[in-house]
Amino acid sequence: MKINRTFLFLLVVSCFIFPAGAQDAPAELDAMIREGMADWEVPGLITAVVKDGEVQFAQAYGVRNRESGAPVNGQTLFTMASTTKAVVCMGLGILVDRGQLAWDDPVSKHLPAFDLSDPYIRGEARVQDLLTHNLGIASADLLWVLDSVSAGKTLERFALAEKAYPIRGGFQYNNLMYAAAGAVIESVSGKPWTQFIDEEILGPLEMTRTQTRSASLPGVGNFVTPYEKLPGGDLVTAPYWFSDQIGSAGMMWTCLDDIQNYLIMLTQDGEYKGKRLLSPETFDYLFKPHAFVTESEFYPTQELTQPHWRTYGLGWFQHDYAGEKLDFHTGSLPGLSAIAGIMRDRKTAVYVLANLDHAELRHAILYKAMDLWALDAGGRNWHDEVFALYSGLREKGEKAEADLVAGRIAGTSPSLPLSAYAGTYHHPMVGTARVRVSDGSLLLEFNEFAEFRLEHWHYDTFRSDLKNRTLTRLMVPFKLGADGKPESLEALGNTFKKSPE
Repeated sequence: MKINRTFLFLLVVSCFIFPAGAQDAPAELDAMIREGMADWEVPGLITAVVKDGEVQFAQAYGVRNRESGAPVNGQTLFTMASTTKAVVCMGLGILVDRGQLAWDDPVSKHLPAFDLSDPYIRGEARVQDLLTHNLGIASADLLWVLDSVSAGKTLERFALAEKAYPIRGGFQYNNLMYAAAGAVIESVSGKPWTQFIDEEILGPLEMTRTQTRSASLPGVGNFVTPYEKLPGGDLVTAPYWFSDQIGSAGMMWTCLDDIQNYLIMLTQDGEYKGKRLLSPETFDYLFKPHAFVTESEFYPTQELTQPHWRTYGLGWFQHDYAGEKLDFHTGSLPGLSAIAGIMRDRKTAVYVLANLDHAELRHAILYKAMDLWALDAGGRNWHDEVFALYSGLREKGEKAEADLVAGRIAGTSPSLPLSAYAGTYHHPMVGTARVRVSDGSLLLEFNEFAEFRLEHWHYDTFRSDLKNRTLTRLMVPFKLGADGKPESLEALGNTFKKSPE
């Protein structure tokens, strides 16, 4: 059943939870969220704010599925995506407190099979280096975007990722190193990282609905449908990404009722209902600056916040805002988004989860909540500013697409019959790409997992449509050899060489 769009955005209040004695949620934040959901076309969203260990605002908005109209409530699960990283760092911190692990332990001490393309970096890599995105090895997200092999096999292939800069001499976001961090938890504790987090963090925090494995969602029910806005503005259902082989980098799911307990613990320096999860020293260590973040690797919102410094802790981006240190982290998967933030000196923490890809209203809610509860400042319309900022970025993207289309050479044809491009192509790290002819076009399939339909662009270059797992368009040029036959194809910045027939 299709739900009326006007009704969709009026159906915002599914659940209100406020502390005892509170009369109402701050109208200023609530009104901004309502306005923002309408402008961004966010189907469903949850927001929680905690100060001094007390829940100040906890509200569910909209629907978890546009077709059914099922409302979001306190038990509806959303992805934590990369905000999972902070939880994994806490898990390692628990092992540090128990004397089973040290932050400066060599990774190879706990993962003897751990390997990297650069022998020096491999030898120098410490457990902490897995968490700070400055190890020096290039990101290799294609290993899980285009494949579904085990975590062990993924890390084994990551050994082929190239050195990008000297160890601790740069910053490049790297999900695969958090997959290695999950493996360290398993090696040291003797339990899968998922079980360890369940028992040592989620259990004590009474987060009974939170899932450490995304593949468990169908069995527990009441979880959101992901949505993505395509170029041109159409809102479509996105595929689920249950990529648990890199689960410790960002595959946990949680709900409004649970996430409040997590925020309470954060604002009480690692303590919940009299139980301390981490020692004060270890909890503080998670939030110390451990790596500098370059301006180019930081968030576009820096244009609005104008930070004087940008750093990364253990699972947290950091910058100065209004003279205070703000720790925060976003999370994004196709059709889903999250943000978590804490201003520790003001004991204020915020979480936002939504079922729209890169719904940047999340940033507006974070800063607005910090203004209202941490800084006692209101009035600034963060939604208008963030919406204008990202609208400008979207316009730049649309111009880049228009320029690409304008540069297309009209009237060309492939050098060869489509059947000549068919075959098996291989990349030593990313894996196998198979090309075949189907219904008058080429089908490109990576690792029997991710499929893209290619249409001719110009000469020997093809481009995919949007109907694929990533909901993005790939440009795929084929290179012909001296014999006039295809010898390789380029995709996503990698060269796949054709195997002999």
